[in-house]
Amino acid sequence: MSTPPVITVHMIGNAHLDPVWLWGWQAGLDEALATCRTACDLLDHYPEFIFTRGEAWVHQQIAEIEPELFARIKRHAANKRWEIAGGWWLQPDCNLPSGNGLEQQIAAGKRFFLKEFGQFPEYGYNVDSFGHAATLPRLMHAAGQKHYVMMRPQEYERALPARLFRWRGYEDGPEVVTFRIADAYTFGNGLTEQNLRRACTELPEGITDTMCFYGVGDHGGGPTAQLIEWILAHRDAFPGCRLVFSSPARFFAAVAAHTPRLPLVTGELQMHAIGCYSVLRSVKTGVRRAEHLLRQAELMTATAPGADSATGARLEDAWRLVAFTQFHDILGGTCIPSAYPQIHARLGTALHTADELLQTQFRRNLRALPDDPCQQIVLANPADADFSGYVEFEPWTQWRTWAPEWNLLDGNDCPVPFQVLPPESLTGAIPRLFFPVRLTPGGMQAFRITTNDTIPATLPVMNVAADAIRSAGGVALKLGAGGGLRLGHEAGLPLPALALVDDRSDNWSHGLDRFPEGPVTSAVWNEPCVMVHGPLLSSLLQTGRIGGSTLRAEWRVSAGDPCVELKLTVHWAEAMKLLKLVWPLAGAPDHREDGISGGSLVRKNDGCERPLRDWTLVDGNGREPAVGVVCPDVFALDATPWRLRFTLLRSPVMTHHAPNHGTALNGLYADQGVHEFRFRFYAGAGATAARLERDALMLQRPPVIADLTRGMPRRMP
Repeated sequence: MSTPPVITVHMIGNAHLDPVWLWGWQAGLDEALATCRTACDLLDHYPEFIFTRGEAWVHQQIAEIEPELFARIKRHAANKRWEIAGGWWLQPDCNLPSGNGLEQQIAAGKRFFLKEFGQFPEYGYNVDSFGHAATLPRLMHAAGQKHYVMMRPQEYERALPARLFRWRGYEDGPEVVTFRIADAYTFGNGLTEQNLRRACTELPEGITDTMCFYGVGDHGGGPTAQLIEWILAHRDAFPGCRLVFSSPARFFAAVAAHTPRLPLVTGELQMHAIGCYSVLRSVKTGVRRAEHLLRQAELMTATAPGADSATGARLEDAWRLVAFTQFHDILGGTCIPSAYPQIHARLGTALHTADELLQTQFRRNLRALPDDPCQQIVLANPADADFSGYVEFEPWTQWRTWAPEWNLLDGNDCPVPFQVLPPESLTGAIPRLFFPVRLTPGGMQAFRITTNDTIPATLPVMNVAADAIRSAGGVALKLGAGGGLRLGHEAGLPLPALALVDDRSDNWSHGLDRFPEGPVTSAVWNEPCVMVHGPLLSSLLQTGRIGGSTLRAEWRVSAGDPCVELKLTVHWAEAMKLLKLVWPLAGAPDHREDGISGGSLVRKNDGCERPLRDWTLVDGNGREPAVGVVCPDVFALDATPWRLRFTLLRSPVMTHHAPNHGTALNGLYADQGVHEFRFRFYAGAGATAARLERDALMLQRPPVIADLTRGMPRRMP
């Protein structure tokens, strides 16, 4: 009988540092400084010891605050004893940022480490993130990373064929060799033989190397002299194991020859902490808004004659602020409440920078337009795709309401259909225009307000009653008893409905892969009324209540659009509750396609809660019409063949972590206050992945608009 091979256990000395969690960022910074000082002292004292440390943010802070310590770190890194892990700005949530947001997260770290250390790791490192989108292997490959270290989902949450495996998000996508950590990335009570044995489990056949991570605490601390001494004393103490001080890069080099024989995993790596997809919505919407606005600012300034290095530096600074807020505990909504004002301040700074750069460069570009005796409305499309839809704008007309003889002309002096809407201000003195626009990426177009005898554009007809709307294109909406949607030539579909459900799970919803179906409290609605009636846009308004929360729903139908739009406002006043928007389906197939970070993914309609980006599509397989929903303000859903259920709001006690009972006199419930949502419902030929992706992008990257009066006759007082 042959002797089993000895397994080399690569002992990874690391310090998991949450810059924000049960403490504010200032305390996280203090611990980062203390931890890295201690690590350098240990490296000086123990020549065998190797330290693994990631996160560009940590290194940047040290460089700015303690340059002497940073110099020590760089010397140890040059001697390959301080290993840079992952190399991203921080360990982000790997489901909720946009694809571009994750690219910027990686790029911010890569720029820093290449500049300061002349290197960038060949592996990603997100050991505490709550799940991993299927697009990550592609994003890592694009950055030159071919390996990955993760831990969640853990063994009890997701079965995998081995601890070491090849992971690809899609059948034809690139692969990254991935290692899942056993049990934990730190051992605060000291190492034991059991920790080592667990690291040796679930290894693929022929693999005789594994990693065991050690260090103290989730609030930093890292390895101690006692842990190092224990490893030195037990190098060969356990039969079948040999302990070596090592790092992830050394481990992946040791197993490189076995890569072709490793088992293959395809798809996303979920799930852990499903409640983090929906709790603390203000941070999620803030990050998403900042990601899109910064991208628009980049596109607007990229080819501008006046753009300079200072503009690029301001954008990089703003992206680093957003990358910080993508940290998994911040974006996941699991930090203490007092930490979030500073997070919102960072997002506000990034949003201001993006908006200022975008708007000022746009107005510089307006100088290229000729003078015109007519007032102009100028639009630009700083986006990666065409814009083809309606816009709303309030031109400044010197306190005059829109006159019946005024018209809107395009650049070819052709009449443009428009509709005057109620203005945002209750004074009623400023007109609000609703009109269609088509713009290519980077395109700019001027519309002229005229008072001549131009023949107005022909407008369609919209049939409207107190509880129903029907457009000329066959899109119809009916509220109240027997209400529903008719989208084009498809048979009628039921109205989506709100459902309030008890949710006793902790802040993370630990131990759950789905939320309960009920019992359900339904919304109670007042009678609907007509809010807007016109040829291009008509809408019905309905107010109501659900539980202790008030509701305001505006249902919209626009001429030429194949969808019905819902603008929902919830004044949320619940505790330990969950709000879902439920759209019944007539026996859909067992799968759907969801938007995810940087792409889309086909998923089973198995009732599991999943992270969502912007839209979902259910193909009817020829038996029923395809149905789709654009929902850029929602971040999670669950689905079965009989319904789609979008998670709008949750109200757990903040930072309630099971098994704590979750009751405290100072406990705060998440997300109470006013929240706004946008939905668009599609069916049949209008429900395609390309259409949903395009419309979601247009909602989040609308054109920028300005008044232009240069060349108009001087107005006398």
